[in-house]
Amino acid sequence: MPIYEYRCEACGFQKEFLQRISDAPLTECPECSKNTLSKMVTAAGFQLKGSGWYATDFRDKGSKPAADAAKSGDGAKKDESKAEAACGAGACPACN
Repeated sequence: MPIYEYRCEACGFQKEFLQRISDAPLTECPECSKNTLSKMVTAAGFQLKGSGWYATDFRDKGSKPAADAAKSGDGAKKDESKAEAACGAGACPACN
């Protein structure tokens, strides 16, 4: 079940509540009993773990081509300059 953070507009009371996705949003403040409680937008606190997820599948693949290019001597400098130019330009898997 996800954790939602709420804040009361009237008194400023703020608290996290464990709710089902299908549950209706809370509206009544437990502190002042007014109907001014609203759900806040917060960052998600989860990690993708296990086989098949992006974090485990592509984490080290970006550094392997540079290591292979370093073994080839002069070609390494050319490959490194291409890697530096491509990174941040949307050309590498990490940028997509």
